[in-house]
Amino acid sequence: MKQMIASLAIGAAIISAPVAATAAGHEELNYVLVSHAPDSDTWWNTIKNGIALAGEQVGVNVEYRNPPTGDIADMARIIEQATASAPDGIITTLADFDVLQGPISNAVDQGIDVIIMNTGTPEQAREVGALMYVGQPEYDAGLAAGMRAKGEGVTNFLCVNHAIQQPTVGERCRGYADGLGIELGNAMMDSGTDPSEIKNKVMAYLSANPDVDGILTLGPVSADPTIAALDEMGLSGEIHFGTFDLGEEIVKAIKSGTINWGIDQQPFLQAYLPVVVLANWDRYGVLPGNNINSGPGFVTADGLEKVEEFAGEYR
Repeated sequence: MKQMIASLAIGAAIISAPVAATAAGHEELNYVLVSHAPDSDTWWNTIKNGIALAGEQVGVNVEYRNPPTGDIADMARIIEQATASAPDGIITTLADFDVLQGPISNAVDQGIDVIIMNTGTPEQAREVGALMYVGQPEYDAGLAAGMRAKGEGVTNFLCVNHAIQQPTVGERCRGYADGLGIELGNAMMDSGTDPSEIKNKVMAYLSANPDVDGILTLGPVSADPTIAALDEMGLSGEIHFGTFDLGEEIVKAIKSGTINWGIDQQPFLQAYLPVVVLANWDRYGVLPGNNINSGPGFVTADGLEKVEEFAGEYR
């Protein structure tokens, strides 16, 4: 049995799993997962772990590719390159429908099976000809977060968006506003991705808008500096704080009471399940009849045991 090999290069990682199924009479299968994530976003390590474990368990090879800076145009080129290599299947995010629909549809036209994961919608997945969608509908997750926050007393909010260039991520803020029953207006901040800049922007916004009683961040990239900003301003635990996704600092902040809850879209499943689905589709012609929603689920201080154990690895 071949040993799992992880080979990292700029913007690409090849994860080769043991091809146990080949010995059982199956031909070797090769898949590519393309994400929109920059190299700096460690949240995607869980995605890499998911495809590695799935590949090992079902005996297929899975390659991870991404644009080093998160540039969507670069991602489109990576999808085109993946298509040219003629894999058995492509798993990809759909972070910007207008930019990515062409390359993805072309892959489908070339006879390559595609599964959309993480970003995009089931409707968009059907439009580009994908087999299915595995992920968390972003607007619906934001709406659920806003409704919960409203029930917990939030009336005026700041949404810290570190991925303004990805339209689907902004749907989290729009859903949150609708869940609260108030206009989004200028409450969605283009924070950038630099931690110091995010921290300073959050502090400046809260100083200029002292009536803000709720904060929503869209992942560890924006959550971690926001935690630091609240600590420095002496506001930890004083402002309602919800966030998307989990990570080491987010888990600590939930435990301490700085963050009220994290919205878990279960990235491990977003990576793991498409690999298993494609392998079963290629080998046996079986396919789940519906798209798979991996979230949203709310993680509070009461349910942290497993999350703490596997945060950043499988959660």
